[in-house]
Amino acid sequence: MNISQRLKAWARRIKRDSLTLWFAGKHARTPWYAKALGLFVVAYALSPIDLIPDFIPVLGYLDDVLLLPGLIWLAVRLLPPDVLRECREQAEAWMRMNGAKPRSRIGAVLIVVLWLALAAAAGFWLAPHFR
Repeated sequence: MNISQRLKAWARRIKRDSLTLWFAGKHARTPWYAKALGLFVVAYALSPIDLIPDFIPVLGYLDDVLLLPGLIWLAVRLLPPDVLRECREQAEAWMRMNGAKPRSRIGAVLIVVLWLALAAAAGFWLAPHFR
């Protein structure tokens, strides 16, 4: 297996596991802490807006390459094995039927709110320096 095939397989697993977390968030036997982290990760993964915009050199892709896969890995590890298996099967079936990943408007709103909160915090922090 060459590098290109490995990267494609890795990207497919990331996509599958983000959908797995989406289904796990609705599952009755998912612990609350796994639901909380999983739903945050899903909202962020499916959001059309990134926390670190991609046009920022190098840093713009860090969330796509390191942060998001790390959070997905952690959230998946928090799921009970039977719930994980069941939700992965649902994710595989959804991917076969729909192909493209869904979009999350809630995730986009969360990212915009986070950016606004960071901008407000920076404004309050910088305001005394401009008086």
